[in-house]
Amino acid sequence: MNYKTLCRDTLVVVEVAAEFIRSQYEKFNPAAVQVKSLNSLVSYVDIESEKLLVASLGRLVPEASFHTEEQTVSDAHKPYQWIIDPLDGTTNFVYRIPVFSISIALYHQGVAVLGIVYDVMHKECFYAYEGGGAYLNGTLISVSGRNHLSECLVATGFPYEIFDYSAHYLSILETLMPQCRGIRRLGSAAIDLAYTACGRFDAFFEYNLNAWDVAAGAYIVQKAGGQVTDFSSTTCFIAHREIIATNNNVHQQMLNLVHDALKK
Repeated sequence: MNYKTLCRDTLVVVEVAAEFIRSQYEKFNPAAVQVKSLNSLVSYVDIESEKLLVASLGRLVPEASFHTEEQTVSDAHKPYQWIIDPLDGTTNFVYRIPVFSISIALYHQGVAVLGIVYDVMHKECFYAYEGGGAYLNGTLISVSGRNHLSECLVATGFPYEIFDYSAHYLSILETLMPQCRGIRRLGSAAIDLAYTACGRFDAFFEYNLNAWDVAAGAYIVQKAGGQVTDFSSTTCFIAHREIIATNNNVHQQMLNLVHDALKK
């Protein structure tokens, strides 16, 4: 399969979905929101965006199954799999905070071969594919070159569904705050990872995320020269639902910090 060509065709599909989301932004009625859990929302915008993406991507790669957040499709196992979040940052969308994205990854036999994160309102498209590099709107990108955590801007996301490890998370924040340049929480893990890939952030960490939150962004970080692991330094960040993504230079520093914080 020619992944460069497939990426180009997929970008066209993503732009159509992004235009639909933008068209709903100002006129969206928050009363139309469904509450999946305390801090997990879904709207007709999520669902219709997902249906649009699934229909179009299904035509592009008929031999692919789907793993999607809103579960609008059910497929048997196939050699390829699309992993889709049709609107990452639904809460931001509902409250009219213009930071949300479309996240799409394609895996072949369990290995990522394509990733796209589209920052809908800023019209910034981050993408990577096997055989190429990582790009932002057609321009090659790379992770930052900072070597010391004290120089770094770190992104994270607060627990929103399962709070069993909140004390551990707060311990990490308490340890990290005096050791880095600052901490940011945007509300879209996919955008956090994309910003890490292009050097706006130097590191990102979070736990209890799903595959559709991180599959595309993590691949883009890796193709941009960064490193992505779980908190134990393995590559099972999707299965273990915990992730540290960095510019590679400060990865061990982040791992050490997390380990120290969790011992407290």
